[in-house]
Amino acid sequence: MPLPFLRFRSLYRHSHTHLLTRHFMATSEPITPSNTRLGWIGTGVMGQSMCAHLIRSGYTLTVFNRTPSKAQPLLDIGATLATSPHAVASQSDVVFSIVGYPSDVRSVLLDPNTGALAGLKSGGILVDMTTSDPSLAVEIADAASVKSCHSIDAPVSGGDRGAKNGTLAIFAGGDESIVKKLSPLFSSLGKVNYMGTSGKGQFVKLANQITIASTMVGLVEGMVYAHKAGLDVGLYLDAISTGAAGSKSLELYGKRILKRDFEAGFYVNHFVKDLGICLKECEKMGIALPGLALAQQLYVSLKAHGEGNLGTQALILVLERLNNVSLPPSVI
Repeated sequence: MPLPFLRFRSLYRHSHTHLLTRHFMATSEPITPSNTRLGWIGTGVMGQSMCAHLIRSGYTLTVFNRTPSKAQPLLDIGATLATSPHAVASQSDVVFSIVGYPSDVRSVLLDPNTGALAGLKSGGILVDMTTSDPSLAVEIADAASVKSCHSIDAPVSGGDRGAKNGTLAIFAGGDESIVKKLSPLFSSLGKVNYMGTSGKGQFVKLANQITIASTMVGLVEGMVYAHKAGLDVGLYLDAISTGAAGSKSLELYGKRILKRDFEAGFYVNHFVKDLGICLKECEKMGIALPGLALAQQLYVSLKAHGEGNLGTQALILVLERLNNVSLPPSVI
């Protein structure tokens, strides 16, 4: 057999074996710290805690934040800082993002020069955990597919405490087999719920925000009413917490409100953005949700008063202004 042919056959076997190995890595082998490099874009209130869980689970993390100082706590526990989303993706197999607005998502993932997708190798996975437009999630998934990559929209609910405790509700849209493959990573962050094709995770998160918005309005209205009725508002909250009026919002925010603790677990500015996306989707669907519209206006009022960087529990301030009352601070 001619020597050049033997060399060609050897090269083919090596190349074919390499391709099979890559295919196996991409489809069959479970994700572990030893075979999967992770990237993280956005290390704010939520992202920092979520990323830290993955580092503590043994994964190698490369991170990016527009304000590098916000990533310092993650660097202190072993993360590596990158200079752009593109640089993060070029060193990662799976890239997570959780940023502020849909425009930020588009920039960090789809920018042809600095975006993560441009730096991602074939078979790589993008996981956007930002609350964003469902149509943008579909666009990202289509763009990823062109590069033989995958994209999952996986927004979360649970606030800063859920992020810190690893108990977030995760709403995933995209290829179900990829969501299952990512389950070892999601399990470090909370409980993943597969909701359907690309964009469906975002639709669930928007419905979640609609529910939370009206629940928060009810919570703060009940507190103002109890105060005007001469009740001890703390005792009132305890009394209703185990009945039908009990809710996660009451559990997470009732006592924070009484302590006048308005530190953001989730920013008013971001909630206004989320509710605005909800209203835009309602217009597309041709449906009217008056409770959503009212809640959005109340939160816009907070933003107009310069309180957009407070937490969503600051809605009590709007009700206090409307009724010219002030709940007494509590030390409970």
